[in-house]
Order: sequence, then structure tokens, then C-alpha cells
Amino acid sequence: MPRRFYTLDVFADRTLAGNPLAVVLDCEGLDAPAMQKIAREFNLSETVFVLPPDDGRHRARIRIFTPGLEMPFAGHPTVGTAVLLALLDHDSKPGDYLFGLEEQIGIVPCAVSLKDGSAYARFDIPALPTERGGPAATNLIAEALGLSEHQIGFENHHPTVFGTGFPYTFVPVRSLEAIGNIRINTSLWPKAFGQEGLGAAYAYTRQTAEPGSSFHARMFSPGDGIPEDPATGSAVAGLSGVIARFDDLADGIRHFRIEQGFEMGRPSLIDLSMTIKGTRLASASIGGSAVIVSEGSLHV
Repeated sequence: MPRRFYTLDVFADRTLAGNPLAVVLDCEGLDAPAMQKIAREFNLSETVFVLPPDDGRHRARIRIFTPGLEMPFAGHPTVGTAVLLALLDHDSKPGDYLFGLEEQIGIVPCAVSLKDGSAYARFDIPALPTERGGPAATNLIAEALGLSEHQIGFENHHPTVFGTGFPYTFVPVRSLEAIGNIRINTSLWPKAFGQEGLGAAYAYTRQTAEPGSSFHARMFSPGDGIPEDPATGSAVAGLSGVIARFDDLADGIRHFRIEQGFEMGRPSLIDLSMTIKGTRLASASIGGSAVIVSEGSLHV
């Protein structure tokens, strides 16, 4: 049977930027192995499959696949799917729309704003990030990224492992020049970043390419077939835990913009809002724009 699909560029307000995403509708009857094969066929960092919700109060249940595995939660698929469903449900009519998406990690509340031909979605992260043990030795992390050890760390930031779903090793890098010079060494990857989850490294620095940005970042997960990802919302969810740990934030709502994908020619801008109470992270949300690039039918 034909199944509708769309592709979108996420965390960007124009096509051919941000992180590409495929969203497949009319997914009744597809099992997990079939979804995995379709995700490999698209060969994007993630493909979303939209199903009827288990609870009628929510808009949809979604399953998220990389080319190699299913994800319990991911940021750019959540933003892209929320934008697409709002556009389709409301025929692109300007307005603000609220609904929940059922993901494996739990219910993800989404808010979508459609106006003047633009579409922006924000979602509350479904679980606060937790620290997942200690990272590998700094010299090994540096070597796996093609950097020297003295280029790792700034201020009081040092490598940590955080996650809301899959864990990421967060690697603070001293300068924008250094982060631009990263060349990954896949032979060292398992020892430097482990086998749990994606074995993913998220390098970040305070020096940015654009005014108004808070951090410049790059994400690498070669073991999952993603040598580099242009925008990683789930990693930014984890980054909220890193920021809360190392930065002395006063109580209240704090806003950060993370730029990613610039070295790939896919500039992406991810908005992170954090609520701090009693010097601790109480909640966080992630937002960004998305645009439709293509649509068609799958005959599977």
C-alpha cells in the first residue's frame, strides 16, 4: 500500500540547511524490522514513523529510527514531526498549536507556532538529563578527536557523560579553531566513547561563529553510521545537565542558542531554555524551525 512521506530540514528556517528528517505517515501494519529497512533506505540520521496514539488525548505515537537502531527519544525528529503535523492538520493556517507526542521515553508536550510562512516548534524534554558515570581519560578522548590534550576543557568544564535517552560524552573544547580542526579516529572510538547507546561524542565551545549564540557544537557517532550530525536535539537536552553542573546559574529561566552543523555546510540553530530552582535544573525545553523539502509515497 502507498504510504505518504515528507522530508524536512530541521533547526533551520530555509531548505538545504539544518538536519534532514524523513517522516512516514500511514504506518499501520509496519513492524519494527520493516521500519528499520525503510530508515536504511532513506539513510538520513533519523526517520520517524507516525502511528495513531495509544491515548486519544495526544496527537500521535511516533517511532524514531536511525539507519542502525531505534531511538527512545530524539530532538530533531520531535521538532520536525511536530511542525509537519501542525502544518497538515491546520492547512498551514497561522496560529499556535499544542499537543502531545507519544515517544518510547514518554509523552513529549509540543508547542508549534505557524506564522508568515515560517514554522517553529518547542518541546519540553521528557526526562531531566542524568550523569552516566565517568568519561574515558582526557588524553584518549583528545586523541580520538584528533586534538591535543591541552585543547580539551575550558574554565571549570571537563569531559562528562550525560543523557536523557542515550548517553553522550560531552567534550568541552577550548576554542572555535580547535573544534573546527576535529578529525575523528574511528579505531580509538570504542575505547574513548564506549559501546553503550550510540557511542556518541558532543564537542562544544563557548566561542561561536554567529553573534547571539551561546555555544558552538559538533556531534559524532561513527559507530551508528553518523560520522557527523548537523543538529542533535537530544544532545542539547543532555547539554542542559552539563550547563547546570558547571555554570553558576541563578534561579529563573535561562536561554541559550546552540549552533551546530556549520563545518558541514548545514548551519543549524537550536534554542535551549532551562528553568533553575534552588541552583538545580528543574525543567528544560528545546525549540527550532523546520521547513518541508519534499513529499511522496512509499510503495512498501
